[in-house]
Amino acid sequence: MSEASAASEFAVALLAEFVRLGVRDAVVCPGSRSQALALAAAAAEDAGALRLHVRTDERSAGFFALGVARETGLPAPVIVTSGTAVANLVPAALEAHEGRVPLLLLTADRPVELRGIRSNQTTVQHLLFDGFARLALDVAAPGDDVAEAEDATDVAPDSGIAAAAVRATSLARRAFAAARGVTGGSPAGPVQLNLAFREPLSGGLRGGANAGEVLAAAAVDRDAAWAEGDPETNGRGAATDGESAAVYTHDGDALAVVIAGEGAGLEAEEFARAAGLPLLAEVVSGVRFGREAISAYAALLDDPQIGALTERAIVFGHPTLTRQIPALLRRADVEVVVVDPHAGAQTEHYNPSGDATVVASARVSPEYNPSGMRRWLGAWVVADRQLREQRSTPPASGGESARAGADYKQLAAYARAEVAALRSPVTREQLAEGVWRATWPHDRLVLAASRLVRVLDGFAPPRRIEVRANRGLAGIDGTVATALGIACASQAGDEPARAASVTRVLLGDLALLHDVGSLLLPEGEARPRVQLLVGNDGGGTIFDTLEAAGTAPREAFDRVMYTPQQVGLEHLAAAYGWEYRGVTTRGELDATLKSPVTGPMLVEVRLQR
Repeated sequence: MSEASAASEFAVALLAEFVRLGVRDAVVCPGSRSQALALAAAAAEDAGALRLHVRTDERSAGFFALGVARETGLPAPVIVTSGTAVANLVPAALEAHEGRVPLLLLTADRPVELRGIRSNQTTVQHLLFDGFARLALDVAAPGDDVAEAEDATDVAPDSGIAAAAVRATSLARRAFAAARGVTGGSPAGPVQLNLAFREPLSGGLRGGANAGEVLAAAAVDRDAAWAEGDPETNGRGAATDGESAAVYTHDGDALAVVIAGEGAGLEAEEFARAAGLPLLAEVVSGVRFGREAISAYAALLDDPQIGALTERAIVFGHPTLTRQIPALLRRADVEVVVVDPHAGAQTEHYNPSGDATVVASARVSPEYNPSGMRRWLGAWVVADRQLREQRSTPPASGGESARAGADYKQLAAYARAEVAALRSPVTREQLAEGVWRATWPHDRLVLAASRLVRVLDGFAPPRRIEVRANRGLAGIDGTVATALGIACASQAGDEPARAASVTRVLLGDLALLHDVGSLLLPEGEARPRVQLLVGNDGGGTIFDTLEAAGTAPREAFDRVMYTPQQVGLEHLAAAYGWEYRGVTTRGELDATLKSPVTGPMLVEVRLQR
């Protein structure tokens, strides 16, 4: 039996407390200084206390954990070694900060005597997350009697192996609460525990205790505590102070609209329905459904007979997809109410004009009669329907005519048009609409920051489906890794819906190539049912919509903006062990979207620039 190690004692106690608090997933990257944490996570997996996910790239690991948290609301601790390993977590941490997603970063470090002397793989990594981490603690090595930094822990420093476990438990509780934003009113976000370890970097536990048994017991405690719901937030909303608990009560007759961006939650749809108001829901909001939902809201906001008449806007979530929404909210004649559960916290709120009223919640007054807004809502619904009908293809209308009793020639013409449509090249609109319609309520749809999400947002008809997107910073970074985290989390368990669930990802070619390393699924790792639908137009055509496309020299614009590429995606898929399908026609797209997805699949859809 190996000698007892303060590092392992601390690591097991820390992970056990995280498990006890509700953690069900952990992500590990290999490394020497972090070995005690990694081996504790492996013991937790063997004991059935955690789902362990191993990644070789820390940037992928961070975004994978972000995806798990987006799906479950619970952080998945990310375990990495020191040095650049920690720096690679910054992109995911920034997205977690802006997107209000819980993220726990367990970064291993050298003890105090190895800092400041240019020791190998040693840098000032405990300062990398300053300014946006909910909590960043530089924790002295377990068993150390060296005084820690002033804000390092609420527990007085102590020496010895027993003290390591006590301190680990306290740190876990503090970090978990800060990451989830259930204390102090702050939103969920990234937390770093920078954990110094001194050799021996791993070993046994004191008294010959078994790490697996300790972690299994923690899982029993967790499952019992969570049997009736989340013990941290059950029965209460986000923590707020008295001032921030302000509630907006809709009881006026102003011509109002409800706006829903990413993170809006079902409250946005419920409020719009109760108030009888148009719901301008971005596709990334996940609440574009119901009779109040308006698909072509961006075009209608520009309409002087509809959007220009708006007098009030009630905003849920974080809108990011159009220019029309912020333009509306900056108008001097529009009253803006922003609904943010963290209204009273020291954090940023979505407020383009700078003078919006920010409240913690919104409701409709019991005396309010939504029928007074019937004509206003009707104008939006009718105009939206007309715009969608204008998008309808001639074959569809021809089919209706044929079914209504048209003669043989009309039927033949309709059939020829249908065949021609199936053989025609796929357009961006057809790709986006096909993916939208192929996604079922038990599936997950992940929308990358690319041209395709804006195309989809412009016309997607109301449907209640689960949509996920990294819109905190709206970057292409980590799209594949995030989607894999969402897929693994949403497909875990024995429920029939989870067993049938597929995660579809709509992304551009540059978004895929930027995160291509995340295609690597190490041996023994889960291979979820995920379908990457890559609209390959040879570069960043989203920049073709910018003003510079019409003014800059074409050669210079293409080189530094469009950034053309001719990567053989089929070879990438083969190298990483993903199933590959190439799609060029509408018929091939339809067949692919209807075929079973049994594992990781990369679908390349060729598009014209």
